[in-house]
Amino acid sequence: MAESLPVTSVWLTCQQPARDQRRGRYVPRTSSHPGKMLPHLAAHAISSYTAPGDLVFDPMCGSGTTLVEAMHLGRQAIGIDIEPRYTALARANVALAASQGAAGRATVLTGDASGLLELVPASAVGAVSLVLTSPPYGRGTHGLVQTTGTGVRKRDHLYGDRRRGNLAYAGWSRLFDGFAAILAASHQLLRPGGFVVITCRPVRRQRDDLIDLPGELLAVAQSVGLLPVQRCAAMLAAVHQGQIVHRASMFGMMAVRRARAEGIPVHLIAHEDVLVLRRG
Repeated sequence: MAESLPVTSVWLTCQQPARDQRRGRYVPRTSSHPGKMLPHLAAHAISSYTAPGDLVFDPMCGSGTTLVEAMHLGRQAIGIDIEPRYTALARANVALAASQGAAGRATVLTGDASGLLELVPASAVGAVSLVLTSPPYGRGTHGLVQTTGTGVRKRDHLYGDRRRGNLAYAGWSRLFDGFAAILAASHQLLRPGGFVVITCRPVRRQRDDLIDLPGELLAVAQSVGLLPVQRCAAMLAAVHQGQIVHRASMFGMMAVRRARAEGIPVHLIAHEDVLVLRRG
């Protein structure tokens, strides 16, 4: 049975807008990825649970945020993504970090992370200090707003090829099964006492359909032998003079207004849950 974890600390990870966190540190086309982790969130996790020279791993690395922040902090990193267009993007960001004098190195691999033991070098098995990742939230992604001659539309809010097996299109049951397989394989990469940090948040689909994604993922992580350590709240909004200043997009605010008009109790998202676990 999954163990419940109370929130014990708050990470002030979004005191600068996301675009400012990435400006000059990531290639411009990074914005095309639909579900990017905040650089400050990744950096905080890496600083908290690793030391310089340690190995960091992200089994669903997307545009490479985990890898870039690890490099700038003097860590080594390995990332896998199933989408070739995103591994190409991650490699571009890794190359930029190297050109800026980042002390660490990173390797980007293309493939299905559920079979990651066939992809990563044998030297990584039992050597990883931190697995840091965030699963796709089904089809709920970020994306960008673009003004056209016919109005305003959203772009870069969809993942790639459905046929590749991307968990974003798998449905909740298959997403949890797939994530369990990825965590089970990642568990073998961890050194004794190594950490796993998962960022996520609850997802509401309909009036009575609230998916407790953090709770579900905690249960999945425990089912593969990981031990719960802590549950934190990573801010996606700024805190100014004791008040929360939301950084929600126009589409995010419109979605909340529509949902409330339909009687669905939703609010602007102000934080993500951070699950911290470790290998025993």
